[in-house]
Amino acid sequence: MLPTRQGVGPSCVGLPAGRWATMTDFLCERFPAIARPTWLQRMSQGEVMDEFGAPVTPDRPYQAHIRVYYYRALAVEQPIPFHEVILYQDDRLIVVDKPHFLPVTPSGSYLHETVLVRLKRKLGLDDLAPIHRIDRDTAGLVLFSVRRQDRDAYQTLFRHRRVHKIYEAIAPCRPELHFPVTRESRIEEAGHFMLQHEIEGAPNAITHIRLLGRAEELARYELEPVTGKRHQLRVHMAALGIPIQWDGLYPTLTPEGADYGRPLQLLAKSISFDDPFSGRARHFESQQRLTLP
Repeated sequence: MLPTRQGVGPSCVGLPAGRWATMTDFLCERFPAIARPTWLQRMSQGEVMDEFGAPVTPDRPYQAHIRVYYYRALAVEQPIPFHEVILYQDDRLIVVDKPHFLPVTPSGSYLHETVLVRLKRKLGLDDLAPIHRIDRDTAGLVLFSVRRQDRDAYQTLFRHRRVHKIYEAIAPCRPELHFPVTRESRIEEAGHFMLQHEIEGAPNAITHIRLLGRAEELARYELEPVTGKRHQLRVHMAALGIPIQWDGLYPTLTPEGADYGRPLQLLAKSISFDDPFSGRARHFESQQRLTLP
């Protein structure tokens, strides 16, 4: 397998059964946005290998049911002018306070400008991986596992709902709503790759919502997710008629593009759990704060 390079690990693709003459033919069909000359250049530089460490050459016959590793590259990647802050670090765990607009992991048009790649380059930790994730639009706490062998123990805490998370949000004030309130609903994909929505059926998403304070037409809310469905907090707030301020997805999908003057007013404020190795109670707080106008 290819090593990490400048904080970026190799991407992987599985080769299914098929009748492609060469591996190059498959890669060109599987990734039509990457031109054949680009693949040939990567191969000449030794940047495409199979799972056994053998190079993939331009004329190598197609071989099904193995994995191929390669380095992903972007022609242009715009720098994100905000920086993550490391709140805590030991041999197993790193806790980061993430700014708005910065993705946690590479995806789409983001590669180097992600928390994961920035930290790998800064700290020289090739096995670093997020234990959980928050949206690019959301600011606040993200936990990272330093060592591969420790990762599942931390992720098990999330799977078994043994992590207590608190978020804060700024959203419209509706005097007719009485808080605290618990929103329970079924959330599924909405037919658009970016969106989720509520549908009829057994609830799979639960959020406790409390009112913390008001300022004219806006209010500060505390959100406590019991479950972890994608976009759960944003969907639940919009469904209550109090969409989070400057949300570009809910209730209305707006054209994509970062407006640094209007960050989504959602903050992963605190996280608490019992450490799976020491048994010690852990509690971390974001240093960021959402401000009511």
